[in-house]
Amino acid sequence: MKLSGRDAVRYFGKPEAGRTGLLIYGPDSMRVALRRQEVIKALIGEKGDEEMRLSRMSGADLRKDPALLSDGLKAQGFFPGPRVVFVEEAADGITKIVQGALADWQTGDATLVVTAGQLAARSSLRKFFEGHPNGYAVAVYSDPPSREEIEAVLAKAGLHQIDADTMGDLTALSRSLDPGDFAQTIEKLGLYKLGDDSPVSSTDVAACAPATSEAVLDDALHLIAEARVGEIGPVMRKLEGQGLNPTSICIGATRHFRALHLAAAHPKGPEAGLSACRPPVFGPRRDRMARQARALGMYRLENVLGILTDTDLNLRSSRPIPARAMLERAFIRIAMLARPR
Repeated sequence: MKLSGRDAVRYFGKPEAGRTGLLIYGPDSMRVALRRQEVIKALIGEKGDEEMRLSRMSGADLRKDPALLSDGLKAQGFFPGPRVVFVEEAADGITKIVQGALADWQTGDATLVVTAGQLAARSSLRKFFEGHPNGYAVAVYSDPPSREEIEAVLAKAGLHQIDADTMGDLTALSRSLDPGDFAQTIEKLGLYKLGDDSPVSSTDVAACAPATSEAVLDDALHLIAEARVGEIGPVMRKLEGQGLNPTSICIGATRHFRALHLAAAHPKGPEAGLSACRPPVFGPRRDRMARQARALGMYRLENVLGILTDTDLNLRSSRPIPARAMLERAFIRIAMLARPR
């Protein structure tokens, strides 16, 4: 049988007992692996692997010795509890082996979990699981996670009090990170909020989200965008002490002011524009950048981007130029442009 959408999310978190087997397939091996880990953990528990209630084999192993699968499904473990036989890197070449092994499957045998890459609609392995009366086939695609999937990850981390704004931040974050990094970030957020009963805020998300820029450079760009001209010289020396070269600093500045331009031009306001950035901007940093976007405005930010583009081209040229002095001069021009009028 096919499983998709909400039904698949529910099954991965709480699989039904007594099912013969499950095929998980898709083009993204990381997403497939995360789903496989989730369902196996739900089937045999935290200590299933330690208690030898999990048998692993590959499609290549089965082609060499087809009896491995039947033996694995029928084997009796030393420890009590449900068992799983996991077959990875499967393909249509093992379809007949799987058919033969599951034909003798009885209640009490191990559950079969099979993972594969992308399978076409005419794939014999996919057709077998889709047509099996007591098995499931689930396709895992590279689409952004649905709200149900995000809520399932949050619930697993013990996070339940999430307001609409914070959920929007988490949704944006889930679309900018790969599934493994997003799951780790939510796990970190759960530990961060451990013992704290207050609702999860955007500030909490920002504290746990992966860093997107070097801290000293980030501070320097805020100073420039806020027209603090007198602090540019000292902060440039600090950046030099951090070992950042002028071209890297210019690239970081262009990224920052491009995000401000996107925010200033967004029809729903700067906050919505910053949330739409990739990666999105969260918490206090988003509030600060939203103020900068409002103060500068879209047209002045276009001039800023022009200054940075010209500076970047000069820094990359073959002419001998005082790179740091040129960059500092560009930053002073931008800070003067950012002064309120």
